[in-house]
Amino acid sequence: MANVIRTSGLTKHYGRVHALDGLDLHVDEGQVHGFLGPNGAGKSTTIRILLGLARATGGEATVFGADPWRDAVRLHRRIAYVPGDVSVWPNLSGGEAIDLMARLRGATRRDAAYRAERERLVEAFQFDPRKKGRAYSKGNRQKVALIAAFAVPAELYIFDEPTSGLDPLMDVMFRREVARVRAAGATVLLSSHILSEVEQLCDRVSIIRAGRIVESGTLAELRHLTRTEISFEGADASAAAGIAGANDISAEDGRVRFTIESAAVASALPELGRRNAAGLRIAPPSLEELFLRHYGDELGTVARPGFASEQVSGGELEDAR
Repeated sequence: MANVIRTSGLTKHYGRVHALDGLDLHVDEGQVHGFLGPNGAGKSTTIRILLGLARATGGEATVFGADPWRDAVRLHRRIAYVPGDVSVWPNLSGGEAIDLMARLRGATRRDAAYRAERERLVEAFQFDPRKKGRAYSKGNRQKVALIAAFAVPAELYIFDEPTSGLDPLMDVMFRREVARVRAAGATVLLSSHILSEVEQLCDRVSIIRAGRIVESGTLAELRHLTRTEISFEGADASAAAGIAGANDISAEDGRVRFTIESAAVASALPELGRRNAAGLRIAPPSLEELFLRHYGDELGTVARPGFASEQVSGGELEDAR
């Protein structure tokens, strides 16, 4: 399967700050690829380089086999992009802004297919295209960009926190549209903080930390890195004592719980049967657990003096995200 996006040893430095530090990212054709990491990890910097909006310090990045810095104009005809904080023209209506962005990708109001798709999306996202841009909330500004992106077919969709500001119903609509373009053969790179969104939509996931990919693969491939939780009815934690591989045994709210390596679940089930475990529940490891494997040590810590300013201070360092 061909790589639509490929980076190798990609670096981007802003003075002493290494926003990217040897990033290797491969996104295959026809996939929805999740790109995970908190602010400051390097997600937005990577996307800016892939769009030709920033020049890499070192390494290599290609999109459809071409250099995004040198071939940005040609590549943009094949790409739809939605950032996490959309700005719109204050004196244009939402509908005019959508049409303007569509024209940049080769569609016009004379195109019947575009008009039909635009109207379908306006209705699906419950969007009023008559209001001026200055009157739109953050969520409605996101809708302008999403409708413009989905209304004109693209080969590659790049989304950087695209549902920021949307309510849960609109988030469902976004997921449906991503599924639709994927079924049509498009490739999607989805940067998101919403782990459930990534878990539902993505074929593969890459987790970035400090400008490098620390895990990459399908969810099935990555689940072996975390433990499965097993629980059953009971009030005494000793009911799970002696089960091979059982860890973190506890009893709470009338249930006994323990974790076990995913590969060992099958061998634990006969033993649970012999103990007549009732109300058995098996919860596979979640993407959240996998994410916390790499970022859990940062929870509750206080930044070192000067550290935050080095990671994402104002001005040009903002895109060290």
